[in-house]
Amino acid sequence: MKRALLTALSVVVALAAAGCSSASGNEEAAGLASPAKKEIAQRIVASAENGTLDWRSAYGYIEDIDDGQGYTAGIIGFCTGTHDLLTLVEEYTEDHPNNGLARYLPALREVDGTDSHEGLDPGFRAAWKAEAKRPEFRAAQDAKRDEEYFDPAVRRGERDGLSALGQFIYYDAIVYHGPGDGPTSFGGIRAAAMRRADTPAAGGDEEKYLAAFLDVRREAMGELHPGHDTSRVDTAQRRFLDAGNLDLDTPLEWEMYGMPYKVA
Repeated sequence: MKRALLTALSVVVALAAAGCSSASGNEEAAGLASPAKKEIAQRIVASAENGTLDWRSAYGYIEDIDDGQGYTAGIIGFCTGTHDLLTLVEEYTEDHPNNGLARYLPALREVDGTDSHEGLDPGFRAAWKAEAKRPEFRAAQDAKRDEEYFDPAVRRGERDGLSALGQFIYYDAIVYHGPGDGPTSFGGIRAAAMRRADTPAAGGDEEKYLAAFLDVRREAMGELHPGHDTSRVDTAQRRFLDAGNLDLDTPLEWEMYGMPYKVA
């Protein structure tokens, strides 16, 4: 799927939330679905998608970032041009038919697959921000994120024998590239990586496989968006991998679009 450069103030963000301190014992090797690791995953993705570690502040985010995918919105960068925002609003409207976004469904169906705002301007952005104040819509965003991105990434990573870091690398790739099988989608990237190195489940070395996956993904990012910043690979995931931090243990430090972040 997706998205690219978001500007932000160049500050060091250091957040230490409950459950995100370095773990010990069995928690140390917990997969990405454990509550502490999942919280870390959302923070790292939010640094790329929204320029913040406070991912919960992004429910009301909406902007056209000129990536050819229309409006990018919410906690995971749902897009009007990539079908996930449309299905989110459709499913939310089934449960909450009188919501403030329902009247935009005909326009959302028309612009799906394009970068057009036709029928959405001038009111859609304000309606999204207003709806994001409702706990029901925030819960719907959480559920859609897990259904389409987080849970499939974790399941695929577990079947491939990957650690928490490997599962996160899959998750971020699905968020950015989408879950399809094309050469620049997650499935195509994974297939190309497996031609270069075996997964741990196939008897391969995890660090070698993840390095191959990141190489392929970086190439796919360049094909999708030539010239766009690839720091979510270069100065975040690659940094964790080079440090041998397969369990994605804190403290974690990385840079995103030149901006430093830390989870302590």
